[in-house]
Amino acid sequence: MRTIPIAAEACAEPTVLRERGQHEVFCGLTGIIWLHRKMQDAFFLIVGSRTCAHLMQSAAGVMIFAEPRFGTAIIGERDLAGLADAHEELDRVVGELLARRPQIRTLFLVGSCPSEVIKLDLGRAAQRQSQIRQGVRVLHYSGSGIETTFTQGEDACLKAMLPHLPQRSSPQRHVLVVGALADVVEDQMRALLAKMGVTEVDFFPPRHSASLPAVGPNTHFVLAQPFLSDTAQGLRAMGLRPIDSVFPLGVEGTTLWLKAIARAFGIGPEVVDEVTASARQRAQTALARQRARLEGKRLFFFPDSQLEIPLARFAQRELGMTLLEVGTPYLHKSLMAQELALLPPDVVLSEGQDVDRQLDRCLASAPDLVVCGLGLANPLEAQGVATKWSIELVFSPIQGYEQASDLAALLERPLNRRQRLAA
Repeated sequence: MRTIPIAAEACAEPTVLRERGQHEVFCGLTGIIWLHRKMQDAFFLIVGSRTCAHLMQSAAGVMIFAEPRFGTAIIGERDLAGLADAHEELDRVVGELLARRPQIRTLFLVGSCPSEVIKLDLGRAAQRQSQIRQGVRVLHYSGSGIETTFTQGEDACLKAMLPHLPQRSSPQRHVLVVGALADVVEDQMRALLAKMGVTEVDFFPPRHSASLPAVGPNTHFVLAQPFLSDTAQGLRAMGLRPIDSVFPLGVEGTTLWLKAIARAFGIGPEVVDEVTASARQRAQTALARQRARLEGKRLFFFPDSQLEIPLARFAQRELGMTLLEVGTPYLHKSLMAQELALLPPDVVLSEGQDVDRQLDRCLASAPDLVVCGLGLANPLEAQGVATKWSIELVFSPIQGYEQASDLAALLERPLNRRQRLAA
């Protein structure tokens, strides 16, 4: 069995191809899909058009008899023409919603492209609703698809919650894990941290929005998702201390992430090694089988989710895949510094997009697998290229030791499917 190294020398500063042209993006409203599942007492009311409603129903696969905790307040022709008072209409919709769903404790008014176009002030609307609705916190953020990526919706949502985090009175050191994670992943991480001796742990966002984690001067925070730059900046401004690390994808990433937390709490790396030994062994055994099938396969990333760089690190170092190009919508160098140090020094990085030029580079490089947005997948499949939707990698539990093999399987399945079709 191959042992994965847990340390590497930093590579030279990578050259980044910065592109500013036509780009293919997915709407930031999509973050609601995983956020509404995470926070079980919250409701997300999109102030948008029928297109927004159709997008969300399609993305979530909502059945007609289901009543999820999100919806759309439709901006109609009368609103666009200025014939109706949009704020009065919104007050009416919110009143009807809360009367029907009294269990809601946090209501998010989510801006969209249409609400931004007509300059609807959702900040003022949220403030007004908070004053008149008892027992319900009303917040707002923008999920507009104008010049954003779809994961920025979560960043905007978490940033909107920061002013409402209560003050922590305990003098004990405390860690806040930031980024929406599947409950099973959260439970696994909490158990490992407790065995390491880190017992003062909270996750943000919480499972119940009415129980926001308390923070204070002895709180450290560590990101579990790489697309939360605004939230991280806000936490720093509140006086919280960042723990810099790679992200917990794969055996190597999860181990380095845990060791970074341990270091901040004065816990030695040997403790992490002892606590995680059995989980690392299981994950490495599973990955060894998948590496045998994926090693040497050529991988190309289009910019979409901001997960691309950590995914590339995992695919290259733990699965032996060859990186052709790693595209990302935004390259936040301080958040990605430790990830970049683990990539090959000759890796091709691109920030932003000129979609036609990138498509030309992709096809010319003859990839075995392309990770991309939904809009590019079908055209590439028609050209004989196996693809994996990047949004599926965001929806799926992929963090931690127990999910390392599941992450590798997500990259392996398109290649297996194409092989079966060719047989």
